[in-house]
Amino acid sequence: MQFALYISFLAVMAALTLAACQNTAPVTQEPVRYYGVQTRLLDNDLVQFHVTLSGTKSSEQVARYTECAAAQYTLIRGFGFARHVRTTRIGQQADRLSADAVYTISRSLPQGTKTIDAEVVADACARDNIPMV
Repeated sequence: MQFALYISFLAVMAALTLAACQNTAPVTQEPVRYYGVQTRLLDNDLVQFHVTLSGTKSSEQVARYTECAAAQYTLIRGFGFARHVRTTRIGQQADRLSADAVYTISRSLPQGTKTIDAEVVADACARDNIPMV
């Protein structure tokens, strides 16, 4: 009986110790901030996008921002599709991250695996409050 009491006491103490070790402070994440897109037409159908953002170190977030810019630019130029060529992370200064991306734009769906339907992507970006060109 005394052994069972001792085991119960140890179990309660272990549970309290684990509870005390948990971080109960809420984790606040800085919101992603977008600082604009610079576009440069390299050829009739080849466009370069330079983006800057903060609040993330995620390559996915950078790619999404360049994709949104490419989608809107494609629509502005009267085209319907774009194909991702490359994205290069230029660097990070303080909390701001910069990247450079290149896309081809076309009226019809180009060959390749990284193609986007500009209208569909632009609608999703607007819905997600990601700024475009």
